[in-house]
Amino acid sequence: MKVCSLFCGIGGIDLAFEKAGHEIVWANDNDKFACMTYRHNFQNTTLVEADIRYIDKSSITDCDIVTAGFPCQSFSVCGKQKGFNDERGNLFFEVSKVIDAKQPQIVFLENVANLTEHDNGKTFNVIHNELAGRGYYIRYIIADACDYGVPQHRTRTYIVAFKDKSACDNFRFPEKVPLEKRITDIIDTSVKADESYYYSPDEPKYARLQKAIVDAKQLYRFSDWGIQSSKDGIAFTLKANMGTYPNRVPIIKDDFGIRDITPIECLALQGFPTTFTFPDTVHERERYKQAGNTVCVSIVNKILERLICHFILAM
Repeated sequence: MKVCSLFCGIGGIDLAFEKAGHEIVWANDNDKFACMTYRHNFQNTTLVEADIRYIDKSSITDCDIVTAGFPCQSFSVCGKQKGFNDERGNLFFEVSKVIDAKQPQIVFLENVANLTEHDNGKTFNVIHNELAGRGYYIRYIIADACDYGVPQHRTRTYIVAFKDKSACDNFRFPEKVPLEKRITDIIDTSVKADESYYYSPDEPKYARLQKAIVDAKQLYRFSDWGIQSSKDGIAFTLKANMGTYPNRVPIIKDDFGIRDITPIECLALQGFPTTFTFPDTVHERERYKQAGNTVCVSIVNKILERLICHFILAM
């Protein structure tokens, strides 16, 4: 099936669709650094780097599926929650315009968990009505990545909308699975990282970290309340602010010292494959931002296993 990816970022959703055997025929994002990383990893995809509001929707390549990880800051409990009163919140309606122009069989959306609760449910009702009013049948789930095989607490809303009612009726989101991997199964603490990631014993923070790190199988980070620790070997939610505030980057104690985890290790905790890399042109602060701003690839993989199977059976 042919996929158009809106607000593609670095391509977390797109990786999952490619793994499921589908072709990303057109993608769009307005962040120049995210586009650098996207082009580096999706060299055969047409990527339009532009504000979606100013793109002629009829010029977008025809597709079977439209995906969108539309901006979440307006709906997140970590933001000001202005919703559709925020310019970024209003970008959801650009997705509706693309749907009108392309008439895809499936729409796949991802956003923060708070999307369903924002403004006492009114925001989600608007999104639901936008899709239903266009003849789509909708299912959604609020899912935490650690319930689907990834050792990170990352709760997100996933919405799947079908043109075909029988496909929707037959579709079920994947069941939760026991978590078999922990942080240290993803991050190899026996391999030394680049020296630049390690804290020097001479740094003021080092003594505080040395005292706080009582379990080398956990991640730690500075927070507004002190040094925060993960629990049960499951990482706390990776956030885009890792790129803005360096002390928000998770910290681990390995066999060689105390250090920040690397951007690539952040991607690994998002379920990205080892083949996915950053181009040299992207500064490290942007790498951290991108790693915290993307989707958990593994959970999208599991949803797509069910999604495509049921869609094909219904046709």
